[in-house]
Amino acid sequence: MNVSAPAAPGQIYYLTDLLGSAVSAHGKTVGRLADFVIVEHGDASPEVTALCIRRSLGRPSLLIPWEKVKVLKRGEIVVSVEDVKPYETALAEHAILLRDHILDKKVIDIEDREIEVVYDVKMLAKDNKLLVTDVNISRYRLMRRIGPRWFAKFAYSFRREKRDEKIPWHLIQALPQDISSFHGNVKLKVLKETLAEMHPADLADILEELDSGQRVAIFNELEPARASETLEEADPTVQRDLVPALKKERVAQLLTSMTPGQAADVLSVLPHSETREILKVLRGENPRHAKKIEGILNRQEQRIANFATTKILRVRQDQTVAAAREYFNGAAKGATVIMYLYVTDAEDRLVGVLDLKELLQSDTHKIMKDVMIDNVITLHPGSSLTEALEDFSRYDFRAIPVTDEHGKLVGAVPYRDVMNLKHKFLE
Repeated sequence: MNVSAPAAPGQIYYLTDLLGSAVSAHGKTVGRLADFVIVEHGDASPEVTALCIRRSLGRPSLLIPWEKVKVLKRGEIVVSVEDVKPYETALAEHAILLRDHILDKKVIDIEDREIEVVYDVKMLAKDNKLLVTDVNISRYRLMRRIGPRWFAKFAYSFRREKRDEKIPWHLIQALPQDISSFHGNVKLKVLKETLAEMHPADLADILEELDSGQRVAIFNELEPARASETLEEADPTVQRDLVPALKKERVAQLLTSMTPGQAADVLSVLPHSETREILKVLRGENPRHAKKIEGILNRQEQRIANFATTKILRVRQDQTVAAAREYFNGAAKGATVIMYLYVTDAEDRLVGVLDLKELLQSDTHKIMKDVMIDNVITLHPGSSLTEALEDFSRYDFRAIPVTDEHGKLVGAVPYRDVMNLKHKFLE
């Protein structure tokens, strides 16, 4: 072990494994570890700043700074101090202690409903620091504390529960400043009331940090539209873990809110049996949508029509910019493609397109025909995916409209559905 650091970078520790360990200085035992003092740094992981050392025979406890720790392992802690007398100091009034203030506290939600109990605290050695990364809520950690370690391992070898169920520290609300009088429970930072306000990508990041049960609990609080967007943004490993835990009817509902390409993207990471069951439910609720998804997954139909969405913004060429803006404010929420307004004539033929930025910058009294771009690149329902790929690469569009043989607007294909599909059906 490196003598300049108490542990190798990346070394993981659990609080209860270290508590009670003998602490020595210059080969002489000075006490036993009673607790860790930590400092919170906003959203960053809290840092251990000192060790609380309990001494026998009524002698005062010691507060040893972290930088004085030279060896840290279960059962043995070595500190580098010439004399312990200067470290017989009292704790600061607002000091946060892992054992006293975190261990065995309940984790509660916004409505003060108990979720679990903190049975342990996980720490990580990094850059000569000891950082607090998670609170552990697994009963396996509790069994290790109250009985032999071998028995806990033996007992959990027959159970389905995970040994390492945890909640990342950054999801825990900051502890009160008057921590010396804190006797409450640990509270989650991710509150039910704030879920609807968070961006789907941020929600997806949070889900990635949680264990299976917590993912399902938070995901089930989301409205269908937000849940659909979050599921789409989630990492494939999260999708693979989350989707089987949901009711098939709910998954089908979420997939209906997606474009066929997005839905195929989600289903492609699941086991075949799981995908088959979900598609069976979806066929009963939305057979046309299910057929398009299956066509993509089976690589049998590579027509661009399978990827087109009808959730686009359409305006007439004789509408004013002011009217188009008002329409956008009401219709954008339910649209998949919102960066473009597609301009049509009285027969619903596509005659132009206007970027959202141009809409906001145009004179409100002008009509759409005067501000739109009339040289529009389009795809046809029978166009191949290769053609779509070429057009996206050449023109750098965020979506391309699809028109039929009469020039009528059928829908539009989003960039991400063709260029960023994870299941790589074009290999």
